[in-house]
Amino acid sequence: MDAPSADTAQLPPAFCDRLERLVPAGRLEACLRAMAGPVPTAFRVNALKGPPAPVVAELADAGIRVTPLAWRGDAYTVAPADRRALTETAACRDGRLYIQNPSSMVPPEVLAPQPGEWVLDLAAAPGGKTLHLAALMENRGTISAVEPVRARFFRLQRNLATGGVTCAQLYRRDGAGVGRSCPERFDRVLLDAPCTAEGRIRTGDPESYRHWHRRRIKQMSRLQQRLLLSGLRSLKVGGVLVYATCTFAPEENEQVIAWALARCGAAVAVEPVRLPLANAVAGLASWGKRLYGAALEDTTRILPDGLMEGFYVARLRKTGPLEAD
Repeated sequence: MDAPSADTAQLPPAFCDRLERLVPAGRLEACLRAMAGPVPTAFRVNALKGPPAPVVAELADAGIRVTPLAWRGDAYTVAPADRRALTETAACRDGRLYIQNPSSMVPPEVLAPQPGEWVLDLAAAPGGKTLHLAALMENRGTISAVEPVRARFFRLQRNLATGGVTCAQLYRRDGAGVGRSCPERFDRVLLDAPCTAEGRIRTGDPESYRHWHRRRIKQMSRLQQRLLLSGLRSLKVGGVLVYATCTFAPEENEQVIAWALARCGAAVAVEPVRLPLANAVAGLASWGKRLYGAALEDTTRILPDGLMEGFYVARLRKTGPLEAD
């Protein structure tokens, strides 16, 4: 990589080298600029508590100017300087809006749960995606939301209660065991997997990359494999699982999906993810000496663009029962 700019001089050199190889040609500088500049705050209006128009009007009365997201009818942004004011509004406090990066709004939409279905949210805290699932399902059906960490579990519980979610059942347990205890039970599964969060790295925020190391990528990949297999075991034949992370690392993204395809054989297939976003690019068919296969190009990477964080999304269809271990 060329000599680092002032913006990237503080980043781990190994991370910068990997990023240069991961980002498509011609997009690296824009990606780095997006990781350096101030980011608007995005939020989604909670349909469980009413339509967007009254919330937008209420914010305008409070002097907070909002800009609609072009690809969503219920999501908006405010200037970085207005973030604190937004958090202090009644609409935020009572759950009529939920502050969330637009990248995090993508996985529930790709999963597309329907009212009346039984959905598993396998790593649910802090609850933004669970709340989104409940809104898409119109609070009809059941969401089983799993979170093992005590503090995060109670934060999940508070957020769902504030947001008016009544269709969720919460479980404080390790998601890796759900597949064996609840085999072929769910219509859809969302796995927003724990990851190294490379997509949230900010060049001016040392705390965002203080714990980054290649060893941690390998550790997270092993955890993600266990969670993904658990999710696939818990999914009904014919059901859909969406796997997502907020990291760039192929070891946590395409490699995890490739591992699952090899492990499950013909029982699991990749379905295309197509997003109306200029910063969405195809998943990787290979990384270094590893060949993942052409099917992985139907998964999607979201590049940072100054608003959206780096993200990865894959959609899997379970086409047959999994073989027993």
